[in-house]
Amino acid sequence: MAKISPFKALRPEAQFAKAVASKPYDVLSSEEAKIEAQGNPNSFLHITKSEIDLPASMDSHAPEVYQKAKENLSAFISRKILFQEDKACYYIYKLVMNGHSQFGLVCTSSVDDYENGIIKKHEFTRPDKERDRIEHMKAIGAQTGNVFLAYKNVEEMDALVSRWTNEKNCQYDFIADDGVQHSIWIVNDTDTIDAITSLFASKVPATYIADGHHRAASAAKVRKELGDDAGPEANYFLTTLFPANQLQILDYNRVVKDLNGLSETAFLQALENKFSVQERAEAVKPEAPHEYGLYMNGKWYAITAKPGSFETDPIQILDISVLQNNILGPILGIRDQRTDKRIDFVGGIRGLAELEKRVNSGEMKIAFSIYPVTIHQLFNVADSGEVMPPKSTWFEPKLRDGLLTHLIANNQEN
Repeated sequence: MAKISPFKALRPEAQFAKAVASKPYDVLSSEEAKIEAQGNPNSFLHITKSEIDLPASMDSHAPEVYQKAKENLSAFISRKILFQEDKACYYIYKLVMNGHSQFGLVCTSSVDDYENGIIKKHEFTRPDKERDRIEHMKAIGAQTGNVFLAYKNVEEMDALVSRWTNEKNCQYDFIADDGVQHSIWIVNDTDTIDAITSLFASKVPATYIADGHHRAASAAKVRKELGDDAGPEANYFLTTLFPANQLQILDYNRVVKDLNGLSETAFLQALENKFSVQERAEAVKPEAPHEYGLYMNGKWYAITAKPGSFETDPIQILDISVLQNNILGPILGIRDQRTDKRIDFVGGIRGLAELEKRVNSGEMKIAFSIYPVTIHQLFNVADSGEVMPPKSTWFEPKLRDGLLTHLIANNQEN
């Protein structure tokens, strides 16, 4: 069963919350982060992307970058932008985007649960990305990146969250520049804290990583690397748990540089072996599994996989797998989406216009719009012990960094 714990968050004074809150470190390049933080000395990007405060020529993984992050975090604390909670609490984090709202429980989850498979994964991780976050956590003695977990909803937990958020005042409540509303309540009542811990220990057999595989893997490894400097909190890592029935997964689309030597006519003919192909006057956003939009040379096509062109196990039935097994691999010659430089990925938050833009610019030759993975498909893959193809899921809205940070080093505990 899931083992979670309250924690003493390092968090901003209420008047600084909006200024501090920043987009996750891994959705911005160094250049984008520098622009985002311009004119805002309180942006948490000064800690998560601290290379923005160093010469542009410096490698973003250089030791000086992690040292700068440590200095900046200390400065935020000394300037009284951030402070640490006196009591270990849970936090309720509400996100609202385009009228859709979801409520997550911010807590710390057990590293042992991660290592023992109670926290389930659906993606491979890359050692270089893990190393970056390990060095960052070791340098600052804290976990800044929140791991987004899902769980099969529990009615008692839903009721508790609803009651608390209706009866209590929230600590933070602001609308970010992208229009997403962020609200956070502090759960500091001992009986309620104990009730939440017990509900997860008795009603939630597993949690599932939705977003943050590298953050989770890094947190597990940093416990060992900290050695004697690891405080008791290093046995846990920063997570936000959302009930599955509140989550929305957006499409994660593909663009490809060339047709692998084929003419456009030959490519379309090759598709017809496994797909029905129809030209459309407007952009195609798939409305059901195994339907795709195809954009090439200023034209949109609706393509639908024919019966018998895919298998039904948890991996092969995924729309990404059907695309890989029938088009990307055999026709376009892309064997490994992780490493092939001819393919790129476009999150659904950018819309179909971004696909048209990438192709019309001449950078790419062809684009595919894809029906999004469902949360139940994600659970099925994770439960089977398999991993999804790369870049299968795009979750929105995303949690902001800086609002709740987890201190893990001995010398940083109050």
